[in-house]
Amino acid sequence: MKIQSNVMWTEKYRPQKISELINQKETIGSLNSMLKNQPELPHLLFSGSAGVGKTTISLCICKEILGEYWKNYTLELNASDERGINMVRERVKKFSRFAGLDTKIPFKIIILDEADEMTSDAQTALRRIIEDTAKFCRFILIANNLSKIIEPIQSRCVVFKFTKVSEKDILLHLKQIGKNEKIKMDEKGLGAISAYADGDLRHAINILQASASTGNVTVDSVKSVIGLTKTNDVQNILKMAIDGKISESREKMIELIKVYGMSESDFLKYINQAIFNLKNDNIAEMSEITAKYDYRILAGANPEIQLSALLAELTKFSKK
Repeated sequence: MKIQSNVMWTEKYRPQKISELINQKETIGSLNSMLKNQPELPHLLFSGSAGVGKTTISLCICKEILGEYWKNYTLELNASDERGINMVRERVKKFSRFAGLDTKIPFKIIILDEADEMTSDAQTALRRIIEDTAKFCRFILIANNLSKIIEPIQSRCVVFKFTKVSEKDILLHLKQIGKNEKIKMDEKGLGAISAYADGDLRHAINILQASASTGNVTVDSVKSVIGLTKTNDVQNILKMAIDGKISESREKMIELIKVYGMSESDFLKYINQAIFNLKNDNIAEMSEITAKYDYRILAGANPEIQLSALLAELTKFSKK
């Protein structure tokens, strides 16, 4: 039986309390200690990869402190959508003013997701606002890449580094969701999702829901959903690059990403796996080259240009 649902399971099963968060035990313990004295709560900066609970725990904090008023006194923004100095000066500054603060509320809370995507000028302006409004406003900044947050902001926040969710914890969570949704699933299918998610619980739940919509959750249905059958294509692209066929390898890479929907991060992950499957004396150097371009993409460089440059650099290992 195919599962049809208009409700995203990532939202349906999003934790509502800090204690419900999967993994992150040390972070949960520290935050619970801080929340015992809510008026003295500092600004917070959460860093870590996608899907590990940074936004979820931020919302849980708002609900715990602000109670039934949390929606009125919480401003949630995504810096990657509204980056730049104008967003900081207008929306954040306007919301963080004292006016309209209920006596039952200790302060307003601003959640700024993907804060590492803000320009340096915007972050500098944000630093001033953080200082000016500290009496009646708290900021929760969320970033994938902590190194892109300027030091003056880091020094004004308590920094928490979130770890990836273990495959074991992901598997247990998927089993519980599957049981609740009464879907047909097998252990190997769930295991394939857990391994592929690479610590991203949100991504794992999305794959589970997509696989369930096709019928049973099996290895084949999971592969179909996430496109694992294309991993062989990545291996062929690597082989073409090493053989010096740069134009052909680039063309195939663009096809995988733009036609078949493989993400740039998945392409890099698969090509790194393919490198370690090679019988080659240059594996370590090739992996270092891959890591270099991965970092450049994370830092904001154009993905297509960087992946093309990666393939071009790998041609130097061609046996002439």
